[in-house]
Amino acid sequence: MEEQELAERCGQGDNIARKELYERYSGRMLGVCLRYAGDRDTAEDWMHDGFLKIFGSFNKFTWRGKGSLQAWMDRVMINLALEYLRKNDVMHQSIALEDTSEVYEEPASADVDAIPEKVLMQYISELPVGYRTVFNLYIFEEKSHKEIARILGINEKSSASQLVRAKAALAKKIRDWMKYNS
Repeated sequence: MEEQELAERCGQGDNIARKELYERYSGRMLGVCLRYAGDRDTAEDWMHDGFLKIFGSFNKFTWRGKGSLQAWMDRVMINLALEYLRKNDVMHQSIALEDTSEVYEEPASADVDAIPEKVLMQYISELPVGYRTVFNLYIFEEKSHKEIARILGINEKSSASQLVRAKAALAKKIRDWMKYNS
């Protein structure tokens, strides 16, 4: 079934189409949730809640060409994760990594490319929630610090600082991985 037909049939409440949508996109949506949740159980809960929200919100979806369904679903999942983080005020509960400096050496792109994606995603999931959230919004969602500050209810300097600290923590993990795996 093509993406547009799948979306239309899901919007009509077709359970066969909904099952196909879930089977086709659940892996990707779990990945999106994992980036924000930091643990698999929470990510799975968010993903299931997200699919319920998606199934109930097809009246808000507008087909804009190939890939628009996936992009819309990504946004629903990200917004659900951010809503949870805001509701639980986790951005203001973040604990700084004591040994994480705001000065660090960017790892070589060849080093980053050498690390399996699964390992990199694990490293991201291990970041403190504030660092991880800002990192995801900045790197994966391509948001500016001004947008991140508005979304998370923090100031721009806090967003920038958390991003630098997230990158520094990841750079250290990458250096350590390269030391033991090359």
